[in-house]
Amino acid sequence: MRMTPQRQLVLDALLELEHATPEQVCQRVQRSTPTVNITTIYRTLELLESLGIVRHTHLGHGAPNYSVHEHRHVHLVCHHCGNVIETPCEVMEELRGTLRARHGFELDASHLALSGLCRNCSGENS
Repeated sequence: MRMTPQRQLVLDALLELEHATPEQVCQRVQRSTPTVNITTIYRTLELLESLGIVRHTHLGHGAPNYSVHEHRHVHLVCHHCGNVIETPCEVMEELRGTLRARHGFELDASHLALSGLCRNCSGENS
């Protein structure tokens, strides 16, 4: 599989944005190359994911978010402001053990988003 200029543009956009929807990637790519359309972005993201270069996560309702970075973290998504906090998967160890013991279920916490309120929106500024 060769690295086409359009694939490189998508990768560069993801590296800049860190977590991005296909639409956000498209907007970033179109800044330098207006002829790239959303269909090309979706196809490229699917290809890059099948190659293990990018990974998607659902951070709430709507389009998935893609990232080039290794997903060894849990996403904490604020309902109010939309802020995304990344925390190590180790915070889920107790739940992982409980799910394994009770249900024989192996949790993949690296592909997980939890929603709630961030410190600023909940009023806990300490």
